[in-house]
Amino acid sequence: MPDTIRRWAVAATLLAAACTLPSGQAPRAPDVRYEPTPPEVVREMVALAGVGAADVVYDLGCGDGRIVIAAAQRGARGVCVDIDPRRIAESRDNARLAGVEGRIAFRQEDLMQTKLGDATVVMLFLSQDFNLKLAPKLQRELRSDARVVSHWHNMGDWRPMRTLAVRTPFAEHAVYLWLIP
Repeated sequence: MPDTIRRWAVAATLLAAACTLPSGQAPRAPDVRYEPTPPEVVREMVALAGVGAADVVYDLGCGDGRIVIAAAQRGARGVCVDIDPRRIAESRDNARLAGVEGRIAFRQEDLMQTKLGDATVVMLFLSQDFNLKLAPKLQRELRSDARVVSHWHNMGDWRPMRTLAVRTPFAEHAVYLWLIP
């Protein structure tokens, strides 16, 4: 029964999100396929960034919210950004279940349009091409000393400050850390 209730709640959230779009504007498909970050990688990403209570952590393409939830559990404030209303609804539900919904803002929007000025940490699990497209925006909008952490994909010519190899039962995952100069 709780699963049925959850499905209805997600459906209601999706309907509400769809109703907030400007008239005649349909939501567009995500640029990157959703793939959840393994829990071992989430832990390492948050630790590598040194996330603490003074941080504002943005996850661009947040999926189910697991990275921002982990950051909020360490005292940070977070922002989940995803163009897919289903992912935002799932993120909000997961944050509520984890008891950190009040520390997280949820934005259904195109991450290329997201204003990043208050971010101290930006988390990414996108694609190589999308990271390269996003790099100039990060350099332009992030304050100096902001940290950028990416799962699996680098940033082209950017030299990482640190790189980790995180083993999971099924693969080894690269995690990169950069500091905005």
